[in-house]
Amino acid sequence: MDDDSTTHATKGVTVDLLGTVDLGPEIEGMAGRRLRMRKVTIEPGGVFGPLHDHVGRPGLVYVLRGTITDHRDGVATQYGPGPGWPEDRTTLHWLENTGSVTAVEISVDIVDA
Repeated sequence: MDDDSTTHATKGVTVDLLGTVDLGPEIEGMAGRRLRMRKVTIEPGGVFGPLHDHVGRPGLVYVLRGTITDHRDGVATQYGPGPGWPEDRTTLHWLENTGSVTAVEISVDIVDA
């Protein structure tokens, strides 16, 4: 599949916010930023899109159940269960669940407060 930003609309995805930490009081220079943890569930055939970046929003993903395919730079890589992928300023991707089992990931990132 291509990485056209007009395709890969999100479907079959549920996102639950598990917690946040205001980083301003914790780390000098981090005012207005927070650490966020989410549980993302992707049903079989589900897509977490569209093509998006992580500029200013670095994170890490861990796959708890199922497999998730990460599409970036024309390469599709499957993860899970177990350690997933990093998301940094060079990340430009979209995700899908091509399996028959619901996939669940934990996503931790730094975002604007």
